[in-house]
Amino acid sequence: MENTTVAQKLEALIKLQSIDTKLDEIKKLRGDLPDEVQDLEDEIEGYKTRQGRFSTELGELEESIKASKNGIKEAEKLIQKYNDQQKNVRNNREYDAITKEIELQELEIQILEKRIKEAGAGIEAKQEDIEKVKALVDERSQDLENKKKELEELLGESKEEEGRLLAEREKATKKIEEKLLKYYEKLRANLSNGLAVVTVRRGAAEGCNIVIPPQKIAEIRERKKIVIDEHSGRILADVDTSSLEEEKPKRTTRRKKNEA
Repeated sequence: MENTTVAQKLEALIKLQSIDTKLDEIKKLRGDLPDEVQDLEDEIEGYKTRQGRFSTELGELEESIKASKNGIKEAEKLIQKYNDQQKNVRNNREYDAITKEIELQELEIQILEKRIKEAGAGIEAKQEDIEKVKALVDERSQDLENKKKELEELLGESKEEEGRLLAEREKATKKIEEKLLKYYEKLRANLSNGLAVVTVRRGAAEGCNIVIPPQKIAEIRERKKIVIDEHSGRILADVDTSSLEEEKPKRTTRRKKNEA
């Protein structure tokens, strides 16, 4: 690559730009479909994450009901135990103490029953949430399937052409020095139309239509150095000489009057 002339570098850049422009056209034909597919996949993934969280919360509510029911059973056993003890008390003080313990266990049962009721209502709400999310997942999954099918059809039509162009692109990039290639890639990424290497037509640069001074046009035609448009940063690789010829004023010749 050290022996590559400026003219050869420019030809390689022109070739690469031509390939990338064709690839851009293929991508343009696909429109927003790839992004729409990705958005739908992300959306569905979000719904599934939410669904998983709801299922976890549902499980926690069911476990809390189970724990509360076990707590009620334990409290009932204690009440039974205290009732048996009350029959054998020796004085009012012992009787009152046991009565207080029974009341505490009855209060605990009321609290646990309230928790069971609240958890039950929570379970119903979570089940509704899960059903709603499931319906959304089903709906969006159908949309995704349709979009993917549409995209696959488009990809199928252009797959062979795109593969050929990508192979050509790989060969073309190997003919361009790394620094220049990086500049080209960065420039393309920052330009809305992707035209980083352009031809001067009718005195103006393609892609931005900025008028190029005659002196610079002469430098571009000489191909002794890489000429950069100072306004857009585009690489001015060639000049369309035919368009320059069109701009030259046509010479008119005066017809000699026939002598009488």
